[in-house]
Parts: sequence; structure tokens; C-alpha cells
Amino acid sequence: MLEKLGEVIRKATQKISNAIFLDKTLVDSIVKDLQRALIEADVNIVLVKQLSDKIKKVALDENIKGLDKKEQLIKLLHDELISILGEHKTLEIKKGQNRIMLLGLYGAGKTTTITKLGNYYAKRGKKVALVGLDVHRPAAKEQLKQNAEKVSLTYFVDFEENDALKTWKKFEKDLKTYDIILIDTAGRHTLDAELIKEITDLKHLIKPTELILVMPADIGQAAKAQSSQFQEAVSVTGVIITRMDSSAKAGGALTACAETHAPVYFITTGEKINDLEDFDPERFLSRLLGMGDLQSLIEKIRSVTDEDKQKDMNARLSEGKLSLRDVVEQTKSLNSLGGFDKIKSLIPGFSNAASKIPEGALESQQAKIAKWEHIIKSMTPNEINNPDLFDKQTSRISRVAQGAGVPNSEIRALLKQYKMLSEMIKSGSQSDFEGGQMNQKQLQKMMKKFGSKRMRI
Repeated sequence: MLEKLGEVIRKATQKISNAIFLDKTLVDSIVKDLQRALIEADVNIVLVKQLSDKIKKVALDENIKGLDKKEQLIKLLHDELISILGEHKTLEIKKGQNRIMLLGLYGAGKTTTITKLGNYYAKRGKKVALVGLDVHRPAAKEQLKQNAEKVSLTYFVDFEENDALKTWKKFEKDLKTYDIILIDTAGRHTLDAELIKEITDLKHLIKPTELILVMPADIGQAAKAQSSQFQEAVSVTGVIITRMDSSAKAGGALTACAETHAPVYFITTGEKINDLEDFDPERFLSRLLGMGDLQSLIEKIRSVTDEDKQKDMNARLSEGKLSLRDVVEQTKSLNSLGGFDKIKSLIPGFSNAASKIPEGALESQQAKIAKWEHIIKSMTPNEINNPDLFDKQTSRISRVAQGAGVPNSEIRALLKQYKMLSEMIKSGSQSDFEGGQMNQKQLQKMMKKFGSKRMRI
């Protein structure tokens, strides 16, 4: 997403850093490249001009000399980009019950997003329920049901009732024990009087703690009008921007929300259930600049990990033990992140190295996982829990390979993955793990090892 803009910003920063003199010709060249990239990303032209004028003012100020001018210019560029992306505000989950209504027009992706949001909080230990109050779109109830069942989320849908208020009243008593209730509401092609009335009536009845507007990134600067209209009609508390993975207009949607003071809580970056990210302008800009975003990568890893399995693994890790089943589970988790394209921008300094890895390399892990699970069935419990036995008695490799019906090389590939993960864990302390998951320090070690040893995926 916004890769071209990120590349232009990186080059602009390098030009400023490497310049002996910041003359008018160089400054004009940098500003022109930035203007073109920002406009292509659909950022409001007024904001583009404001940024351009500020850069020129600092760059051509003769009272600021040498190195100070370069530092000020780079800081100005960073600060202004953060400013137009908006303030970071997280969706606060309060003690007691949180009732979160999702609003939006047709095609925004509300029903899919509500499932992603439910999964996001369920993975963080919250008791979540989804409620279907879109009684107008024929497929909405069935879609919510199917999505919820795929990820084992509790849902409340009445296929017979066509009144949203009556549906809520019917389920209200059953919802008392849930920490987070996510409510799917109806959409329209436009924010008309009928939709405003329905949302307002539901708001008064439900008394939501949050009213979140869901908007697709591909509407670009039109997001400004849409967020303003919803803000004026029902006072939305935040925004989720969908389809960030494919839209060239994403810059317009993000900056438009900042202009209307509607904080962006989350962005969605794909169709998979875990393609939901907390939106932090600082971290987002860091990714654009090729500096990575380890915190988002850590959160992604947590979001695809089964909590009970992870607790068991954490107990073994604290004793310095790792089984082959643990290796398969961790590989499964990483594979569920959505493929290499989804994580490469999160890894600091990994953009250049990424081009050397064959396309679809991580995706091919799915077939390997299936083979490894099959191989493990041919092993004894002792071998699974103590893979070092294969080093001491190599004849075990042939026996397992024969039992699984695979070449010896497949067994060695699994053992190699085990050794790599085991070595990485032993090289760090137990404090490097948070709840059984790698923290930022451990991930940095892993990425350093990844870069220096050119590990095969």
C-alpha cells in the first residue's frame, strides 16, 4: 500500500542527507517529486501545497546553516507527514460491557470487518458477541453467521425478524455476560434520512460506548464528506478504513479523516480474518520509509496464535524445551499472517532483501506444514519431544521417512526448522518472550539471523 509514496519520501530524505548544498534547484526537485507522489496517493491538494511551502521556507532560510538545516528539513518532513495522517487514538475497551456499533454505506465492508474485530478481541481474551441488526440487505444475516462460525465467534441473528430495534430487544438479556458486543447495522447507497433515523433510534436504545464508521480506502478524498456527514448526523467516535491493501487512494482516505477530526482506529489490509491492524501514524510512516513496524508484526503473530496452545508452549519454553509439534504450530502461525507480502514491510530494513526471495516462498509453507504433520504421526512420543535423538541415531530418520512415505530429505528439513527455532530461543533469555510470543527484542534477533544467514524458507 502506498509503496510509490514511501519510495519517494525515502529518496527525498536521502537527497537531503547527501546534499553538500541545499540550493533552489535541488529543493524544487525534491518538492516536485513529493507533490506528484502525494497527489497520486490522493492527498488533498491544499495539504500538499502547505507541506511544499513549509519545506521551501526552511530549505531556503539563510539563517539556518549547514547540518542544522538538513536535520530541520528531515524533521519537518517527518512531522508534517505525521500531522496530515492524523492523531493516534486507540479504541479504548473499558471495564464492564462495551457496546460497539459499526456504521457505513453499502460496500464498505461492515459485516466482514465486524468479524475481524471480533476475532481481534477474542484473541486478546475478551468475551465477544456479534449481533446482526442489518435487516435490509438479504444476505447480511447469513454472511454474519457464516463469518462468525468460521472463527468460532458467538453471534446473535434473527432470520425471521425484519425490525432492527425488536431484534436488539429480543437478544438484550442474553448479551449481559459479554465484554464486547459488536453490532452490525444497515447501510444505504447514501446517508439518507431513513438511515439516519434508524441509526439514531438504535443509538438511543442500545446506548453504544463507540460508534465506528467503516469506509473503504478507494473512495479517496470523498471520505472527507462521508466522515463529516456521519459525524454531524450521529457523532461517530472513530473510523475503520478497509481495503488499504489495494487502493492508490488510501492517502486521501487517511488524510480526509484527519481533517474532519475522526480518528482512524484500525485499517484492514486484506481479506483474511487477521488482516486488521491498529492504525498508528508514526508506525505507518515508519513502514512507508522502509524502517519496518515490529510492534504490528508482534500483534499479528499474537492474533493468529491459539491462546491455550501458546500457554502450553510457554511452559515448555521456560524449561528450555521445544518439541516438533511446537515447531509446526509456530510455522502455522506465521503462515496465517497472510503471506510474505503482508509482513515484509513490517520488518526493519527488509525491503531490499525481500526482492531476493522468490515470489510465493512463504505461501509454499502450507504444503510443508501438511507434510510435517504427516511425518510426526510416524514418530514416537519420545522422538517428537526430544528431536535431538535423530542426531544421535540417524537410522531413526530412515525409519520415520519409510513410515511416512517421504524421502529422508523431508525429515531433515523439519529437523532443520526445529534446530533454527531452538537455537534462536536458546540465544535469548526467557524475558525475551511475552506470553509465549516473541517480543520486539527477540524479533530483532530473528531478523538479524534471517539477514545474515539467508535462511531458506
